[in-house]
Amino acid sequence: MSIKLTEAAVEQVRKSATETDMQSLALRIAARRRDDGSIEYAMGFDEEAESDVTREYDDLTVVVAPTSIDLLSGAVLDFVEIERGERQFIFLNPNDPDYVPPETA
Repeated sequence: MSIKLTEAAVEQVRKSATETDMQSLALRIAARRRDDGSIEYAMGFDEEAESDVTREYDDLTVVVAPTSIDLLSGAVLDFVEIERGERQFIFLNPNDPDYVPPETA
């Protein structure tokens, strides 16, 4: 699986799993193409299915259904500050027509 999670994303997922007592479940990441061609993302804690593609980040298991693999290929999940004091998960995905590469310093 070629989706990557940043350290900040992994840390926040672990924190969320602990806060909701979901440490025994994997993080499921899903994507589907909307009618306008953009990609809609979803994520949550779930059990692994036999058909899932799995990736381990230390003690965090990430699963993706085969139907989402192509849409997520090369994507990065990050947890960033959008506005002062407001942090959220974002997908940086070159497969999404709305994708804008981050500016490099």
